[in-house]
Amino acid sequence: MSITTREFLEASTLTREHIDRFLDAGAHNRHAFDPELGYICKNSVLKDGIDESHTIYRYGVFSERLTLNFADQPCRINTYGDSFTQCDQVSDGETWQEYLAAHLGEPIRNFGVGGHGVYQAYRRMRREESTNASARYIMLNIYSDDHFRSIYRWRMLHLPGSSQLFQKSALSETTAFLFNANPWAHVRLNPETATFEECENPYPTPEALYSLCDSEHIYQTFKNDFDVQACLAQQGATDLNLGVLQTMADALEMPTDFSSPETTSATAYSLLQTCALRSSMYIVDKARAFAAAEEKEFMVLLSYPAPDVIHACQNRRRFDQILIDYLKEEGIRFFDSLHAHVEEFKLFNCSPEEYVHRYYIGHYNPRGNHFFAFAVKDAIVEWLIPKPPTYREQGPVGAKKRMNLSMSGLL
Repeated sequence: MSITTREFLEASTLTREHIDRFLDAGAHNRHAFDPELGYICKNSVLKDGIDESHTIYRYGVFSERLTLNFADQPCRINTYGDSFTQCDQVSDGETWQEYLAAHLGEPIRNFGVGGHGVYQAYRRMRREESTNASARYIMLNIYSDDHFRSIYRWRMLHLPGSSQLFQKSALSETTAFLFNANPWAHVRLNPETATFEECENPYPTPEALYSLCDSEHIYQTFKNDFDVQACLAQQGATDLNLGVLQTMADALEMPTDFSSPETTSATAYSLLQTCALRSSMYIVDKARAFAAAEEKEFMVLLSYPAPDVIHACQNRRRFDQILIDYLKEEGIRFFDSLHAHVEEFKLFNCSPEEYVHRYYIGHYNPRGNHFFAFAVKDAIVEWLIPKPPTYREQGPVGAKKRMNLSMSGLL
C-alpha cells in the first residue's frame, strides 16, 4: 500500500490530551519535559520486567538513576547513554552499574535516559559534568539505534503507531504514562558544507509542544527533512523528494540508484545509516575533546540489541564497522560488547537465538546486565587510577577492621 508524505506525517499528530498529560507534574508519568533534551526520567513503576513483573525506577537529586551500592562514598565514574545505560526493564538494583559497583566497592552513577541518542547523551554529559555530580571518569554508552536518534529532530516520526501507543498508555491505571519522543537538541549534516552542525531543540517550551497537535504545521515543518525523506523512500512513498536524497548523497560522496522503488529504498537507508554513523564519530570527537579540556578520562561503551548479537554469532558483517575502525584509528578507549557476546557464545552448545534468550527481554534482563557488568569489568579495572577498592594491593581501607568488628558481633 502506497503512502504520501502528508499521510505519513499526519499519523504522528499529537492531541492536546497527550501534551497535557506529559506536562502534568503531578501525574504518574515516566518522563518530565526538558527544554534541551526533550525529556528526562521520573520515578515510575512499569510492568515490563522479567516474567511479567513490575519494575521500579527511582531517581536521585541529579535525575540520575538511584545509586544503591556505596552511595555514601565519593563517586568518580559517571555513565551516559540511552535505555541500555539506564537499564530499562529491570528494577533499581539490577542495573549493570549496580552489579559492577557492588563488585568494585565504589559507586557508579547512571545518567542513562531511554530513547536518547548519542548526541542527547553527550549534551547530558556536558550538563551534569558542570554540577556537583561531576566525576573524573566518564563513559558514553552507544547503542545501535542511537546513531540515528542523534540526527532526528523529532524521533516520533520514526516510531510508527506511537501516537496510538501514547494514547493507550495514558489510559493505564497501573503503570506510568510513556511519552518519550518529543523534539530535542540534535545534529544535522549541512549539505552545503558537508559538516555536522549542532542544533538546539526547536520546541524548547511547554507551550511550543502544542504546535505538534497541528497536522498542517507538522507537514510544512518536517516534509523536506532528510531523515523523513529517507524513511518515506523505504516505505515506497509516491511523492518522494529525490532532490533531498541526492543532495545528501553528494555531501556524503555516496552513489545513488533511484531507478526502482527497491533500489531507491536501499539507497535511502544506506545514506541514512552512513550519515548517522558519521554523526556519532563527530559527537565522540566532541565528547573526547570536552573530557580532555576538563581533565577527565573518557571511554566509549558499545551496546547492541538481540538481533545484532544473533547476526554477529552467525558471522555476519557488523553494520557499524566504520565506527569500530574510527575508534581504533583515533586511539579512543572503548569496550565492544558485541565482541564479548560472540566470544561467550563460542562456549555454548546452542543456537544464537537460544543464546540471546538468556539475556534479553527486549532490553537486557537482570542476567544480561550482569553479563555486561562483568564483561566490561576488566577494562574498567585497568582504566581506573587508583584501582577500585576491591582491587588495591591492601584491599579497601579499613575493610579488614570493619570485617573483624562485624564478625565479633556475630560471635
